[in-house]
Amino acid sequence: QVQVVESGGGLVQPGGSLRLSCAASGSTFNIYKMSWYRQAPGKERELVAVISSASGSTNYKDSVKGRFTISRDNAKNTVYLQMNSLKPEDTAVYYCNYLQTNGVNYWGQGAQVTVSS
Repeated sequence: QVQVVESGGGLVQPGGSLRLSCAASGSTFNIYKMSWYRQAPGKERELVAVISSASGSTNYKDSVKGRFTISRDNAKNTVYLQMNSLKPEDTAVYYCNYLQTNGVNYWGQGAQVTVSS
């Protein structure tokens, strides 16, 4: 079992920055991919960014490229999402996800990010 706890989020003005953190504990030895998803009201959950636990290679949703950065600290089993130049359309609940080699997913509890003046 893996326990996942998110932190960060909040209210920020357009153009501002926020950082989300997500820490995993428990049976974390076979986690191979960590991701951030988001879900806006009335919309489906979408993948924002993903990072390989081993190689550190990353991929991003087109609309956040150049503004968001995903990173990880394997020693702490923690994944981060640095969000810069935030736009109102980035408003959503953000969820972290840990994927194990056996195909089992673990989700964070969600963090509200609101971009508004």
